[in-house]
Amino acid sequence: MHPFLHAANTPDLPAVIMANSGETLSYAELEARSNQAAQLYRACGLKRGDVIAIFLENHIDYLPLCWGAQRAGLIFTCISTKLTADEAGYIVTDCGAKLLVAGASLGAVAKDLPAVSHRFSLGGDIPGYQPVEAALAAQPTTRIADESSGRDMLYSSGTTGRPKGIIGPLSESPIDHMDALTGLVGMLYSFAPGMVYLSPAPLYHAAPLRYCMSVHKFGGTVIVMEKFDAERYLQLIEQYRVTHSQVVPTMFVKMLKLPEDVRQKYDVSSLKAVIHAAAPCPIAVKEQMIGWWGPRIFEYYSATEGSGFTAISSEEWLNKKGSVGKSLLGEIRVIDDAGNLLPPGREGRIFFHGGPPVSYHNSPEKTREVQGPHGATFGDIGYVDADGYLFLTDRSSYMIISGGVNVYPQETENILVMHPKVADVAVIGVPNDELGEEVKAVVQPRDWADAGPELAAELLAFARAHLSHIKCPRSIDFDPELPRHDTGKLYKRLVKDRYWPRQA
Repeated sequence: MHPFLHAANTPDLPAVIMANSGETLSYAELEARSNQAAQLYRACGLKRGDVIAIFLENHIDYLPLCWGAQRAGLIFTCISTKLTADEAGYIVTDCGAKLLVAGASLGAVAKDLPAVSHRFSLGGDIPGYQPVEAALAAQPTTRIADESSGRDMLYSSGTTGRPKGIIGPLSESPIDHMDALTGLVGMLYSFAPGMVYLSPAPLYHAAPLRYCMSVHKFGGTVIVMEKFDAERYLQLIEQYRVTHSQVVPTMFVKMLKLPEDVRQKYDVSSLKAVIHAAAPCPIAVKEQMIGWWGPRIFEYYSATEGSGFTAISSEEWLNKKGSVGKSLLGEIRVIDDAGNLLPPGREGRIFFHGGPPVSYHNSPEKTREVQGPHGATFGDIGYVDADGYLFLTDRSSYMIISGGVNVYPQETENILVMHPKVADVAVIGVPNDELGEEVKAVVQPRDWADAGPELAAELLAFARAHLSHIKCPRSIDFDPELPRHDTGKLYKRLVKDRYWPRQA
C-alpha cells in the first residue's frame, strides 16, 4: 500500500486538494514530485537514516516532500510554524538535520535558523536558501535505485518545556509495507480506496501528517485546509462529499457556536467517520455533536510516542460518557504516587504496559522519566472502570493544590467553555499566601467588548451553579487570545508564567 501503486492504477485521481486555492495534485503528479524529492535528497548526498527538516505552512508540496523522504529511507522532522527562531532552531539542531526546507512565508524566522548543509526555500526567497522549486525541477521523475522505508521523527509540542524528538527504528520492510497505523485506521474507521479525507489542522503535527499519509496508502483524496474556519469546514464537507476527517475538540466548540441556521444549511450526510483526539472533549460538547451528526464520531487516546492506544465509538461512548475507550495497544495500569497498582475506579497516573517502548532522541534522561516498570506514562491522570474503559481526569502537571486539596482544572474548563459568551478558557493555580494556590480562570470571550466585571460575575455564578466550591475560580481574568496550539493543546505553562514569580 503506497501512492506509487495508485499512481499506476488511478493516475488522474486527486491525491491532494488545497481547500482555499483549489490547487490539485493527482496521484501521477504526487508520484512524480515525490520521486523528484527523493532524487534531490540523494543529489545532496543524503543516505538512509539521515534527517531532513520541514518548516512549512500547509502547502501543496508538503506531502510530496514527506513521501520523497519516506521512499529514500530518510527521517523527516516536521516543525511547528508557531515557533520562534530559537525554538525551531533547537529542533533543527537537535534532530541533526542535513537538509532543511522552509516556506518563504516563514522567512522572518527561517533566515535565523541554523545553517545546515542544504537549505531550500519554497514559495519565494529567503536569504541563505536556494529555491527548492528549481532544484526539484532539475531532478528526474523516476524512482531512485535504492528505495527503502523512511519515517517521521516528530517533536512533542513543548507545552511544559523543551520539545522532545520521538524516535523509532527504521523499517527493514519495503516502502509499500502495511504498517500498524494503516491496519488500525482501516479496521476502526473504514479507510478505503476512494475515501475523501478533510484535514483541517497543520500538517507538521503527528495526527494530521500520519493520517493524511495513511489516506494516500489507501488511495483516497486529502482535502487540506490552509487554516481552520468552522463554517468553511462545513462547506468543504458538502462540496467534496467528505467521508472522513479528524478534528480536535476546540473545533467542535467553534462549530457548535455558529448560528443555528448556519450549522443546519450544510449537508454533512456523506460523513462516515469523524475522529477526534489530542485534547479532552467536554461531555456536553460531544453529546451535541453526536446529536447533530449522528453516531459517526470516534475518539481515541494516544500520544505521538505511540506506546498505547485506546478507542471508542459513538455508541460505546453514549453508554460510557466521558470515556476515551478501551485499550487496543498496551495494558492500562493506574498507579498511585507510591508506585502501587490501583483497582478499578481509583484515580491515579496512567501507564501503558507492554506497548512499544518510548525513546527520545538525544535524551536518555527524559526517556527514563516516562518509561518504568509499569510501562510508559505521559503525565495523564485518570481511572479505569470495571469494564476496562479509561476515563481521563487531567494532566498531573496542571493539578492545583489549594489548601491541601487536589483540584484538576479540566472539569472547570469544560463547564466554563460551554457558556455562550466564552470562546476559550484556561483554569490555573495562582499563588495564595494562605492556601498555597487558588483557582483562577483566564477567559477568552467571544466578543472582547464583553470583557469586564459583569461578565466575570456572570461566569463565576455559572461555575458555582455547576461545580463544588473548591473547583470554582476565585477570580477571572480576560485574554483576547489564549496561547493554544493548532492541534488543540493549550500552552498552559505560558498562562501560568504570568502569575508566578520567576524562580532563580
